[in-house]
Amino acid sequence: MTQLFWRLIFDSSVLRLWSQQVHAVSAKMAGMKGRWIVLQHVEWEGPGIIAREAKSRGLEVEIRRLDLEDEIPEADHVDGLVVMGGPFGAYEEGLYPFLAKECRLLAAAVRRGSPVLGVCLGAQLLAKALGCKVFPGHGAEVGFGSIALTQAGQQDPLFAGIGNVLPAFHWHGDTFTLPEGAVLLASSQMYTQQAFRFGSWVYGFQFHVEPDADTWAAWRNHLPKGLVENSETKQLEIEEIGKRIIAKFFDLAMTSAEVERK
Repeated sequence: MTQLFWRLIFDSSVLRLWSQQVHAVSAKMAGMKGRWIVLQHVEWEGPGIIAREAKSRGLEVEIRRLDLEDEIPEADHVDGLVVMGGPFGAYEEGLYPFLAKECRLLAAAVRRGSPVLGVCLGAQLLAKALGCKVFPGHGAEVGFGSIALTQAGQQDPLFAGIGNVLPAFHWHGDTFTLPEGAVLLASSQMYTQQAFRFGSWVYGFQFHVEPDADTWAAWRNHLPKGLVENSETKQLEIEEIGKRIIAKFFDLAMTSAEVERK
């Protein structure tokens, strides 16, 4: 009876120690993978392929809907940041107070060395957070088109080996000046600032390559009639390019996290 008693005590102690070790390893793995925040401004401008590629790498992705008054987190609670597009100007803080908070978060995330990706309005907010002007352009650029990589873009980790001219979808009327210290990666016929990199893993894309099938469907009611209908081939071309570019972004971001830990 005494031997059985001590055996049960020993077994329970071993089980408790094993459980603590499992939780410790799980916590360590969660910290390695990091917490990614996606700031979404309107229902139809979701992260599409971005969220899919992040989740496929085991990253924790949390979408904050600013149109639903979700809270913008502090930078020390964010390991990676994605800022999506929206139908307003980066300079309209008076109408949309959360824009100023986003810029503060973007600036803080960059200072912390966190990976950042800004898309469309998100790229404009990133440029503004880095001290640049955002202003109405000389015309709306809307629809299927392309971007041409600069020489630096052709050598960039995200774009190298994909091609010099890439299909993209445009949907903006505003533009911005290039942040000081940033590298221009791509331009279009209408607008020079289409993609830039600041530092090693902070990127701004004025164009769209993140739409998936759900995104295209959601956009249909917000774009000029007939613009995306019967365009499956063009959509698939952009999705294919988008998967490659966005996959490279997350691979780079995860590599950067490994470097930071070392």
